[in-house]
Amino acid sequence: MKRPIIAGNWKMNYTQAKTKELIKEIAPLVADAQCEVVVCVPYTNIEVARKAIRGTKIKLGAQNVHWANSGAFTAEISAEMLKELKVEYVIVGHSERRQYFGETDETVNARAKAALEYSLKPIICVGETLEEREAGKTAEVVIRQINAAFQDVDKTSLKRIVVAYEPVWAIGTGRTATAQDANDTIAVIRKALRKLYGKTAARALRIQYGGSMNPKNATELMAQPEIDGGLIGGASLKAEDFAKVVNY
Repeated sequence: MKRPIIAGNWKMNYTQAKTKELIKEIAPLVADAQCEVVVCVPYTNIEVARKAIRGTKIKLGAQNVHWANSGAFTAEISAEMLKELKVEYVIVGHSERRQYFGETDETVNARAKAALEYSLKPIICVGETLEEREAGKTAEVVIRQINAAFQDVDKTSLKRIVVAYEPVWAIGTGRTATAQDANDTIAVIRKALRKLYGKTAARALRIQYGGSMNPKNATELMAQPEIDGGLIGGASLKAEDFAKVVNY
């Protein structure tokens, strides 16, 4: 059986002091969680978060990684640097990175492979815009993104990869796909992975839903057969809300 994974994406929020405080609040609330629990914090808070999660069930994640090991890439962070900080997971290709910072299918692939090279576990994000959804192109878009993101990724690496389906129109808007719609699109994603790697590998890979999952809809979403977890934005910034999602 796959172990579900709930990851909090804190985005550009909180100081080091608040990070320490929030993890201290979250830890006892998720101590009996049946799923894997991850917090993906801003770069400046990684060291504080690493210390704060000691002795807890919480694992550490970052929000992005560069494709190069080093070089003239101002403000970027390499996989080697994250590995040194004991980061385990890293988000790759989040819709906000694609929308605001020029991420492409090709750079998502390069970043994911860099993460894998240093034994990090990439959470690879895919999802359609509202315009693409209304045009009936959801399946076309997510299949294209999956094929590109997994280009030259060996089958042996799949056990360290998580995919997050996050419809762009549902990120930070309070809107969410219905549980059935989310499940159906994730089924499309899994089918694309099955074509690349076979049925067994595709079934074993964990796919999260990342479109405004919160305490009110987590139970219904997590009951869907294709959904293996959640990539949580706003609800991850409040201990009680995040715990309710984790303990769905």
